[in-house]
Amino acid sequence: MSCATPHRLPLAGVLRLGRPSDIWFKPALSVVAAVAPPNLALLALGRLDLAMYTMAGSLCALYGHNRPYAARARALAWVVLGMVAGLAVALLTASLTTDAVVLVTVGALLAAVQKAVCDATRVGPPGNVVPAFISSASLFVPQTLGQVPGHLALAVGAGAWAWLVGMAPGLLRPHGPERRATAQALNAAAAYAATRGTGDGDTRTRAAAAAAVHAAWQSLLSTGTRTDRTRRALERLLVRAEVALAAPADTDPERLRGWARALRGTGRVPRTDLPDAADAAELLGVDAERAAPHPAWWRALGPLAPIAARTATGCVLAGYASLALGTGRPYWAVVTAASLYQANVTLTWSRGVQRVVGNLAGVLLFAALVPVAHLHPAALVLCCLVLNFGAEALMGRNYWLGSVCVTPMALLITEFARTQDSSALITERVVDTLVGALTGFVAAVAVTNRRAGDRLGHALTAAERARERAARLLTEPRPEPHALERAHRSLAAALVELRATADAASGEWWQRALPEERVVLAEQSGHRTLAATVRRQGPRPSAGTRTTEDVRP
Repeated sequence: MSCATPHRLPLAGVLRLGRPSDIWFKPALSVVAAVAPPNLALLALGRLDLAMYTMAGSLCALYGHNRPYAARARALAWVVLGMVAGLAVALLTASLTTDAVVLVTVGALLAAVQKAVCDATRVGPPGNVVPAFISSASLFVPQTLGQVPGHLALAVGAGAWAWLVGMAPGLLRPHGPERRATAQALNAAAAYAATRGTGDGDTRTRAAAAAAVHAAWQSLLSTGTRTDRTRRALERLLVRAEVALAAPADTDPERLRGWARALRGTGRVPRTDLPDAADAAELLGVDAERAAPHPAWWRALGPLAPIAARTATGCVLAGYASLALGTGRPYWAVVTAASLYQANVTLTWSRGVQRVVGNLAGVLLFAALVPVAHLHPAALVLCCLVLNFGAEALMGRNYWLGSVCVTPMALLITEFARTQDSSALITERVVDTLVGALTGFVAAVAVTNRRAGDRLGHALTAAERARERAARLLTEPRPEPHALERAHRSLAAALVELRATADAASGEWWQRALPEERVVLAEQSGHRTLAATVRRQGPRPSAGTRTTEDVRP
């Protein structure tokens, strides 16, 4: 039986502050280290008017902080190339026309492309918002064709510096991201084990733990090799986390938490007391999974077409409405709309509320800071650096809190070229924020995403087939460890994707009723089979987890 999804616009909890990220200081310090040298160099040369172009490269330092360094190197390089490509399109357009309608249209299309690519590649926070801001703002900076190569060179140079800043911590903690991901998986597994597998432990807590373990495996697999002892030790810890998910009632949560605490810093990775033979048996499929081909990222663009259409529609309407109202910077409305779009309408509404509240509070902070920023260009640069740090330090607690710092920073950036009327800036920012949020949400409601239901159906089918494959292997007297490990990984990934897809579809409007009971049954049977595959692999654990009888698939 299925039930229709209710249309709700929640307010409770939208502005509630969460816990800061374990690494909140890393992007905050990285962006300051990436932005400061180019801006200070331009200040010394008396050319702060060029800061927009260097910031296009510098802000790339915000990305990739959860990725292992080998994967981060590739991701940051692609982020820099993508940022420069968007900037190039914007500058070329600005050099060829000054028609505001054309500029808004190009900005909206760029925002839609950036949204789709960032979601398809799962680049992570801050996602498409930064490229949308850079490209949209650059469209309204007067250009000539002769200036474009030099401005792009500034962005490339700053982007190369941002790449170095992002990679520098690897000299001190080469396995830091993998250690953090493994620690998070162990803590999540401990939280589930503490429920003893009863009550809520069979639903959200179990799903969260499975997602954390899967994310940790993906982190280790993205390195492309497991030749060093540290990664092998981390993989053994993840096996223990999987055992805890399979037998929560027989697992000691405190031991898992102790292992997680031991992963802080650069000390030795704790041993799990598994013999080498057990290690080889349980990790047999890991190398094969690394070698297996992965689907190309562009295959995810099709399902994201409705989100891209929402972004294009909302951004273009926001820009046109801003032009109709006569504000001087319609790109603010475009960026506001681009920042709203999340996985579904309900989350988009929540982001809209957070954006409006944060921006309104941010203009008040700007009014307080602007007298200080006007004292000297160095004070202006310093204020922007402090706001950069504050935005990244606070964004993880709630989007609106980070926006309190982002808004005055964006307003101060407009003064790099020349001092402007502060009251006019505040008025235009408030108007464009309200216009962008309103038109953006209207577009989210008007442009339906009926593919969300289709994606859920595909995810259900994939999870059920993965469970059936694993169950068939479990019925064999002596299944090949390689095949059983691959089936285990495939089922774990399918269940994580099913939960994420179900959550996204539940917040969509204007679609057929969702198969909620089928989702619950698929998750329950899938997790039982997943537990059985863990128990079937290798010898029984001896430390921290007591033996338990197999669960039927």
